[in-house]
Formats: sequence, C-alpha cells, structure tokens
Amino acid sequence: MANRLAAAVSPYLLSHADNPVDWFEWGEEAFAEAARRDVPVLVSIGYSTCHWCHVMARESFSDPSIAAYLNENAVAIKVDREEYPDVDASYLAAASAFTPNLGWPLNVFVTPAGQAFYAGTYWPPQPLGQHVSFRQILDSVFDAWANRRPEVDSNAAHVTAALTAASVRTPGILPREFDSMVSRLAAQEDTAHGGFGAEPKFPVATVLGFLLDAPDASAHALALRTLDAMAASALRDPVEGGFFRYSTRRDWTDPHYERMLYDNALLLDAYARVGRAEVASGISRFLMDTLRRPAGGFASAQDSESVIDGRRNEGGYYGASADERLGMQPPAIDGKILTGWNGLAIAALASAGARLGEPSWIAAAREAVEFLLANHYRDGRLVRASIDGRLSPAPATLEDYGMFAGGLLELALATGEVRFAVAARELVDACLSDDGFTVPGGAEALLASQGLAVETDPSEGAYPSGTSAMAAAAHQLFLLTADRRYLDAATHAMELVSTFAVQQPIAFGAALSVMVGLAAPARQLVVVGDSPEIVAVARAAETSITAVVTAEQSAAWASAGFELFEGRGAAEGSTTAYACTDFVCALPVTSAEALRGLIG
Repeated sequence: MANRLAAAVSPYLLSHADNPVDWFEWGEEAFAEAARRDVPVLVSIGYSTCHWCHVMARESFSDPSIAAYLNENAVAIKVDREEYPDVDASYLAAASAFTPNLGWPLNVFVTPAGQAFYAGTYWPPQPLGQHVSFRQILDSVFDAWANRRPEVDSNAAHVTAALTAASVRTPGILPREFDSMVSRLAAQEDTAHGGFGAEPKFPVATVLGFLLDAPDASAHALALRTLDAMAASALRDPVEGGFFRYSTRRDWTDPHYERMLYDNALLLDAYARVGRAEVASGISRFLMDTLRRPAGGFASAQDSESVIDGRRNEGGYYGASADERLGMQPPAIDGKILTGWNGLAIAALASAGARLGEPSWIAAAREAVEFLLANHYRDGRLVRASIDGRLSPAPATLEDYGMFAGGLLELALATGEVRFAVAARELVDACLSDDGFTVPGGAEALLASQGLAVETDPSEGAYPSGTSAMAAAAHQLFLLTADRRYLDAATHAMELVSTFAVQQPIAFGAALSVMVGLAAPARQLVVVGDSPEIVAVARAAETSITAVVTAEQSAAWASAGFELFEGRGAAEGSTTAYACTDFVCALPVTSAEALRGLIG
C-alpha cells in the first residue's frame, strides 16, 4: 500500500500517514480510482488541533480490520480543512442534509462523481451510547451501495434508514425507560407538602440528582418543587444552615434532627444547580463551620440531641434563635472522617463554589483533599476512616474509592489543577477489573474467610452505592481522556444494576444519573482564560464536563494524558472557549455571546 500522505504539506495529513487506511490526498486521482473500481468515496475532513479527529485516527482509522474493510470497499481521501477551506465549506453544506451536528472530523460518503449520499462526524470503533460504531456505518453504506444503487443515487434517506436499523443501544440504558421512571416518581409525589411518599419522609437527594439530570422538563420541575418545599420546611435549619436527616411526619415537621455529611453534600450540589444560592450558602456554612475538622476533613455527622438545663434534649437547640444558641451547648459532633463521604463533600463544595462564584468553598474542598491525600492514602490504597489522627483498621470500600475519585475530579475542574485529576485516575485504575470494578485487596478478610463476603452490593440508600460512585467517576474520566476502558467499565457496572433501577427508581437515583450520562450526548466545555463574562456563561451551562483553565494549565492537562485539552489554547491571548457536543467540537469562540449561542 502506497503511503500517499508521507510527502504532504499539512501536519494534519502527516499525522495520518501511518494509518492502515489507504489514504489519498484531495485530487482527481482518488475519484478516478473510485470510478475505475466502482466504489464510493469517503472524504474525511479535519485539522491538526482537532481533538476528536485525532481520537478517531487512533481508534477507528488505526484499527487494521476496519481499515482493511474500508480499503476493500471504498476510496478514502483525507483533507485538511485549513488547507482546503472551500472543500470543507462545500461538504459541510452537503452534510447538513444528513446531520444537524456539524463539526470535525467531518466524514462524508460520496459517489465517484462527488455527490454526497451520507455524512456524519465522530464514529467510534464500537457502539458508544447512542452513537453507532464506524463498522456499523460502513456495513450500512456498503450494503446500500452494492444492493440499492438507484436508491442511493436518488434518495439519501434510504441510507439513513439503514443506519437506524443498524444502531444498537447499550442494554438497560434506554431514554424511554427514563421517561417511565420519571412518571413513576411523579406518581409518588406528595402534591400537598412536597417530597415523595407519606411518612417518614427523607430528602432522597440522589433521586433529586437524577431528576435534574433526566432529559425531561417535567423531571426538572418535579425536582425543583421538591427542593423548594424542603427549603421552606422544618427539615432545614434556618440559623446554621443544613438539612436534618428526615422528618417523622408527612408535612416535614418533627424532624429527626441529626445532620449528616452525605445528605448535605448531595443537597448542596442540587441547590447550587437550580440557582438557590441562599439555601446552598446555608448548607456550605454548616459544612465549613460545623463539620470541618481543625486538622482537615469533614466529620460525618452532628447529633440530634444537646444538653439543655442539665438534661438531654432532642431538637431543643434547633428550636432556639441564633442569639439563644450562643449560650447553649450545641449537639455533639461525630468526628470520624470517612473517606467516601468526604469525597461527596469535596465534590459538592468544589462544583457549587465554581458555579456560584464562591472561592472559599473551593478552598475548603482543597483543604479536605490535601488532608485525605496526606493521611488516608497509603501505599496506593485508601484508608476507610480516621478520628483525631488515628486510623481505623476497617478496610476502605468501593464507595471510598469512587466518591473520593469523584471529589478529586470536581476539584480539578474547579481549580484547573491537573494533579487532582491524576490522583483520581490512580484511584479508578486501582479498581478497574475484567468484571467492572473491585476494591483493591478484595473483600473484607474476615467475611471472606467465613464465606460470607458478597459481590459488590449495588443497592443505594440515602447516598450513592460504591458501584454508582465509581461508575460516575470512571465516566468523567472517559469524557476527559477518551480512554474507552473507563466507559466500558462504567457501562458494565450499570448494566448489572439497570433492572433493579428500572423496578425501583426511588432507590437507585445515583445509578440512574450515571445511566442518563452514559446514554446522553456528551457535552464538553473547555474555557482557556479568565474573562469574567465567558467564565460566567460556562459555569452556568449544564454540561457533562466544564473546565476553566489557564493556557499553562491546559497544556499540563494535555501532557498528563487528558486528551480533551490537546490543542486547547488561548487564541491570540484572548479567553477562548471550546464547546463539544457528542464528541464533536465546534470552532473555538472568544466572546460570551458566541459561547451562549453555541451551548444554548
């Protein structure tokens, strides 16, 4: 096979020179060869700083079997859009007839006469969520070319139908099931007082997260009604902020006054996402003023009882005003520092701080991370818990690895510091296995010796299971690195729990959120620079991944293997935003107005 790109001027073409695809440069030779062989032509267009162009080059175009199949049945042309802007513009116009998601890499199938009959953008080597694979695309195109030529020439819609028939969804991750689960949750809504069910009534923060993630406006409305009802109820402490664990009555009165780290972490994230800044500020104040430990990290809970007039009293402290509380002994703190729950708090403070412009929240998250890395991370393994500097002999669980990894990733995105993402990747890598995720060191030793150890428990209560937490972190890593190991592991883990989640959505909110993310088109946003206007638009956007970095930080991310940041710099020193949808990146923009138009 001739290496026709070896002498190309374009760096983009040179980067494809060693692909097993028998590339032609743009020119008459390729079309003449297609006419001689009576085969279609693939015109593949990109540019040298296009991240997903290089991903497809490494994945699909470097796959020997896919390349051989393509070479046998078509002629392939590689085009640098910066070298041939007119070619790019023409094929973009043609492609708009087949896909609304225009971008690069742009892959257009044309006849030997140059007439387009199908087009798309990034196609992975295997099915990816709602994305069919490149091999499936080729199967459909070549079948149509060989067996339905008149229809190809007259109606490109026939090819679209063939592609639809070939599409394969990930088992158990179906949008129509999300709709039915939202309906089922809506049927459980207490329309008089808010929340779900009768009594006792819990905040079910993971379910609220799912409703905010679900691709359904009614789901968002249901979540907002619930959040507003809780914020106005006795479940919330109006003085010190924070929410109590649950209410014993349907109308949210008579709470059980224990305040848990995990509830408040998850609710902080939810209230920040819906713009309820006052409520979010109260929660963060509780976390930082009450649960934060002097040496670092967050305590797991605050008790429901205090001593009033020499007697223990449940709830009396919380019924007092701010001035009255000054002379009272507050309820005791459970000072043990749990790695996993701290991960939830770190994630919430970092993401909410970035979204609402509260740098002190991000600083608190960073302080907790530094404590855990220094004290709870030994010889490549996590410690489950500590108190006053003493380490618990209990082994870390999958939730510790998953939740802490998630917190590290949110802090990395909030600060732009790649070292936190590198640490998260180490934690997830330590748990990757052929079966999805397993905790390093295996099951707890005594239970294993007694034959009582069980497979990873996927069930969820008031906070994510280890399986859900780890799958969420792995999916984030995939969106940052394009490494399919993380996507495959997350998908496999959710396949294992999808049946249960569909049957009982109220009990699997975190898992359902992960499934929504896996099924939805990925929306990635990278801002390089510090323009307040552009950063504000970016932080307010609902995306899969949002990162705000300096040019130096972007380069550091790219050097560390986080491929989303490759080629992401500040254009001529201006703050520059890169918006990608479903793995396809639009041209960079340098104004808030332009970014707002891109992300809707």
